[in-house]
Amino acid sequence: MNWDDDDTTAEAAEAEARIVGASAEGDDQAVEAALRPKDLSEFVGQEKVRQQLDLVLKAARQRGATADHVLLSGAPGLGKTTLSMIIAAEMNAPIRITSGPAIQHAGDLAAILSSLQEGEILFLDEIHRMSRPAEEMLYMAMEDFRVDVIVGKGPGATAIPLELPPFTLVGATTRAGLLPPPLRDRFGFTGHMEFYDPGELQRVIHRSAGLLDVEIDPAGAAEIAGRSRGTPRIANRLLRRVRDYAQVKADGVITREISEAALRVYEVDNRGLDRLDRAVLEALLKLFGGGPVGLSTLAVAVGEERETVEEVAEPFLVREGLLARTPRGRVATPAAWAHLGIVPPQAAGPGGVGNSMGKGQQGLFGA
Repeated sequence: MNWDDDDTTAEAAEAEARIVGASAEGDDQAVEAALRPKDLSEFVGQEKVRQQLDLVLKAARQRGATADHVLLSGAPGLGKTTLSMIIAAEMNAPIRITSGPAIQHAGDLAAILSSLQEGEILFLDEIHRMSRPAEEMLYMAMEDFRVDVIVGKGPGATAIPLELPPFTLVGATTRAGLLPPPLRDRFGFTGHMEFYDPGELQRVIHRSAGLLDVEIDPAGAAEIAGRSRGTPRIANRLLRRVRDYAQVKADGVITREISEAALRVYEVDNRGLDRLDRAVLEALLKLFGGGPVGLSTLAVAVGEERETVEEVAEPFLVREGLLARTPRGRVATPAAWAHLGIVPPQAAGPGGVGNSMGKGQQGLFGA
């Protein structure tokens, strides 16, 4: 229901191919557009951000002014794009959508800004990936509603000031720490999107099921919600796959049993781990006795690129408390052993690595 974001890196391409990947491409985007809530009253979750944003927008409407610039940060799939569209709807204004990677030159940004209408919403996704010259032009545009267009080159170059109509910039980022302070400080409102709890995801699933004309019982929705990684986009994707299974293998009604059977086919376990996640954990536990082991070695063991393991699999495993990143390498937690049903080896003294390979490595490297 609430989602956004797309990335062009190799690890993002890998994530997009996973049923539990948080990016949306192709058919996903078309389906998501139909499921998006249209106003704040329909938006599920993110209570603090929603209430704060509601005040900002109502105050702007009462003043008859454009809303302050808004920065939304958080993981992919949590609703940043959805909220930007809701802002436009609440302000009864048109919205222009672009992304940071698409703006590589200051001229690209100047062309977009100069064509904005008064009060229009400019949604800039992945704003942290915008080029530096464009970023510096944006400072003046946000603060003074003016840009300087450089005409000519060298000593004969001339700066022509271009006045802009008042507009609202909505920036979205998955990495707020990469935004320079001068840009971050120019946003009047900053909202951080949190992961959803299972109860909120069940509401998302029930709403989406109604829009998709799918019959689902509370237990079936709870089963899907528990495997959705706290992300509405993933919840909706799993719902559609379970719907397909229920349509082909059963009577079309989604129950707990149908949800479990369907997600077993798609290799999504009861904590939301998929094939790649389990492969990383199994290699860490079975081949390296729970670690510590270096990232490159772990990637070779699972037959994936280092970046794929680090950027695609590890964040969720760390968030779930199944894996820890330490200065000596990756280490499995007790929860990882319990989840895979593997008995941990006996601890070998203070170092904690229990198999013979671990002992040899400790002796060799003196760690």
